[in-house]
Amino acid sequence: MSTTANGNDSKKFKGDIRGPGVPSRVLHIRKLPNDIAETEVISLGLPFGDVTNLLMLKAKNQAFLEMNSEEAAQNMVGYYSTVMPVIRNHPVYVQFSNHKELKTDNSPNQERAQAALRALSTSHVDTAVAAPSSVLRVVVENLVYPVSLDALCQIFSKFGTVLRIIVFTKNSQFQALLQYPDGASAQAAKLSLDGQNIYNGCCTLRISFSKLTSLNVKYNNEKSRDFTRPDLPSGDSQPTMEHPAMATAFSKTPTQVLHTKSSRVNQEVILLTESREVLVTPHCLFILFGVYGDVMRVKILFNKKENALVQMSDSTQAQLAMSHLSGQQLHGKSLRITLSKHTSVQLPREGHEDQGLTKDYSNSPLHRFKKPGSKNYSNIFPPSATLHLSNIPPSVVEDDLKMLFSSSGAVVKAFKFFQKDHKMALIQMGSVEEAIECLIEFHNHDLGENHHLRVSFSKSSI
Repeated sequence: MSTTANGNDSKKFKGDIRGPGVPSRVLHIRKLPNDIAETEVISLGLPFGDVTNLLMLKAKNQAFLEMNSEEAAQNMVGYYSTVMPVIRNHPVYVQFSNHKELKTDNSPNQERAQAALRALSTSHVDTAVAAPSSVLRVVVENLVYPVSLDALCQIFSKFGTVLRIIVFTKNSQFQALLQYPDGASAQAAKLSLDGQNIYNGCCTLRISFSKLTSLNVKYNNEKSRDFTRPDLPSGDSQPTMEHPAMATAFSKTPTQVLHTKSSRVNQEVILLTESREVLVTPHCLFILFGVYGDVMRVKILFNKKENALVQMSDSTQAQLAMSHLSGQQLHGKSLRITLSKHTSVQLPREGHEDQGLTKDYSNSPLHRFKKPGSKNYSNIFPPSATLHLSNIPPSVVEDDLKMLFSSSGAVVKAFKFFQKDHKMALIQMGSVEEAIECLIEFHNHDLGENHHLRVSFSKSSI
């Protein structure tokens, strides 16, 4: 086969039968969607360098992409061999072509491809024209699972160095502003990620260019980050913005309280109990929600005791708790969790008792996430029938722990100490609901020898 791919008769062109292992700056892309656009194919290559030519074989759901260098092509193949590229929910396949260069004709199909190249390739157009700004506005739609600042950085850093990022909630939508060093990186990220899902079937990215030309970040924390200024303080609030458009994004309105300076995040927990009796105490909710964040205050509503308010320390933790606990069973009833309209949980006025229905846990020693960089951040999992136990003293044996957990009326199906560390173990309960109730009852249980048991949900099973 000739080393030049000729587009004179693209309908008859059969393409590569298989991709060789020999590097080439021409790449063969297969399994493309039927209605693929030229810009979508080009966007696959832009993060790795300039795209110098394109040959579309739409009838065969294939394309050939010519990069400006062999090194750029190698980087592209190397990356997509570990991260499957997806266009419109279709996985596509990228491999080296047998061809060393592309030669295209003036047919309508190829003219469209060349026009797309001229519009998008940085080698043919001023970056300022292709990308109005190096700052992107990102809206996450269908937010089924929480999305953190760090997760967005990981996703967007594949297209260039992320300099600064700010996350916030506006109009009940989770949004971010993200700044690259140049418009080309922003353009590449927008082309590749706009409309893509972070998780399967949800958390859809909607990306547009921001009117801002740069971001001014004052604090490095879970809401904002300036990677060029590691010396910035963490602060106790959202970053201070000097640009008026940014100030608007953080103005104090009912739909934006998750990220305003004076508010904390609250969740309304509706326990679907048929009885008016208090089946769940503030301490019970403190322990359960404390698996996903530091609970500041809990209030069981006086006139509607099947309802409660739980105040978390920040919005990310609130989203985690809501995502993982909504729909779970507790005392035979489903937990329904929504964001509350309240900005904080109010404590009873002095001299007014509320029968212990409101508790302040802001100074509790049981908070799991007080220490920055705590290992607990990387061990957050959904409720499961298997529990992870830690801080077990040497004198406590398997039967002791099995007896303890059975004393609640739950069924212990399996137990296993960690082979290299008997301070930790896994215990499998009869159901997820039993595991939830055991976690509530036995987390911080005194095992003697100044050891209090730590209980969390496990990603593993026995």
